[in-house]
Amino acid sequence: MNLQGTRVPLPSEPLVHKQFEAHAQATPEAVAIRCAGRQVTYAQLDAYANQFAHFLASRGHGRGDQVGVCLDYSVDMVVAILGTLKAGAAYVPLDPTYPLARLRLLTGQIPDLALVVASPSTAELVEPTAAEVVAPERWSDRLEGLPVTAPDTLVTGDDLCYAVFTSGSTGTPKLAGVRHEGWFNLLNWLSLEYGLHSGSDNLVVSAFGFDLSQRSLMMPLFCGATQHLMASRHFDIAMAYRTLTQHEIRTVHCAASTLYLLVDWETARRGTALVRLDYVLFGGEPLHFDRIAAWARSEGNTCTLLHQYGVAECTDIASSYDLAGYRPGEHGIAPVGRPVHNTEIHILDEQAHAVGVGEYGEICLSGTGVGAGYLNGTGPEAERFTTAVLDGVPRRMYRTGDRGCVTPSGDLVVAGRMDAQVKVRGMRIDPADIERALGGLDGVRQAAVVPRLADSGDYELIAFLVPSGGDLAESEVRARLLETLPRNMVPARFLNIREIPLSPHGKADRAALAEEFRIQHVGSGATA
Repeated sequence: MNLQGTRVPLPSEPLVHKQFEAHAQATPEAVAIRCAGRQVTYAQLDAYANQFAHFLASRGHGRGDQVGVCLDYSVDMVVAILGTLKAGAAYVPLDPTYPLARLRLLTGQIPDLALVVASPSTAELVEPTAAEVVAPERWSDRLEGLPVTAPDTLVTGDDLCYAVFTSGSTGTPKLAGVRHEGWFNLLNWLSLEYGLHSGSDNLVVSAFGFDLSQRSLMMPLFCGATQHLMASRHFDIAMAYRTLTQHEIRTVHCAASTLYLLVDWETARRGTALVRLDYVLFGGEPLHFDRIAAWARSEGNTCTLLHQYGVAECTDIASSYDLAGYRPGEHGIAPVGRPVHNTEIHILDEQAHAVGVGEYGEICLSGTGVGAGYLNGTGPEAERFTTAVLDGVPRRMYRTGDRGCVTPSGDLVVAGRMDAQVKVRGMRIDPADIERALGGLDGVRQAAVVPRLADSGDYELIAFLVPSGGDLAESEVRARLLETLPRNMVPARFLNIREIPLSPHGKADRAALAEEFRIQHVGSGATA
């Protein structure tokens, strides 16, 4: 089964920073960024970025190089990103919320690392490194006297614009490269599809290392709007909601878990900042619609919820679905919609043959958004980037490893990971299927299921439950699950917890959950 996105021609120079430059020329005094009481105009931001691009060129850095950016959200971060793009290099987000050991591991995985931009408060996270480390606080001396006009640098749509780290099944993080043409295509689709414009101001609420943060950062600058940044290294729900309340922000991009937090905060305080937004664009993990259903259907809510699917290896978003059309009783799993412009979605079986409507297979992506591959190695995961002959035409394609199907109405549904399946008592099981069943039980606000290798050498399933009221009795939950699931899909253990821990990317932190189980049931001497 194939889904074809609308084919839309792109300009000869499909470069995001060129679109920003056009706004800087057309509306130089418009506010580009607001952060910590500081604001800069498009003209000022363009001039600063041009000077940084010239600085990179003066150090011999440009096309084909990677520049690490390890900064908290700030004007300086955006200057470094835009300047790197203008110089023809690609930037690599080095998220300062990560532990020191993790960041040093990531820094060592970047090939052709030319330079790292880090402030005094973040430099220790990436040092020692063979690359030069430059602090924005010392830019004034280094950039003074450099041209404020754009450098004459050749950049093509096939060049890298950024690269983000994504988890690798081998244990080594993979650095996925994104091409200029793919990034431009994504932001151009968002602008055209949803009518984003110079009034579509945005607030960034996701961690810098997250793939969705890259389009969240640049989307308002692509359409001439204002970007709002919070001067907080870690996500601060109170600060985020206060910013939404005080400014005319129209869009938010986030993971589903972050949306739940925002909705809970607004509901508890009877606020209206979220319901007045134009769009919340979210995804990244299975949707628990019950967490937001009452808010989404509340009187006066004019916010459009866009449930989206994509992978870092293919420029973040591949499909989108307006949840206004979602009916849990009719659809089951919430769809993630139809392809973005110039993108094809294929559902293939193990022989790479297209499956039929409603049949499950591996989700594969082709088209403009397919990235440049992994920059830091060739291993087995690199083989996911392949060329397949589909309908008699060879296409460069990425095998996502996600399991999905296409509904009769033509919408994509994602049902979990192919490699997340574990064998329990001889049957292959996807924990996401159990999480959905748990989420449908009365009294269960949220659930996560983690496979664990027991002492017997077999896998067992551990369910972590966030109750909506008092603690849930294990025997009762098990009995209710047995009404809808086969016995081998019912977890061996059930734990009540206050909340599902989140990773820096805003997704359920399953490693932390596994450690919580170990501490409670193994470290205490209890029988696992």
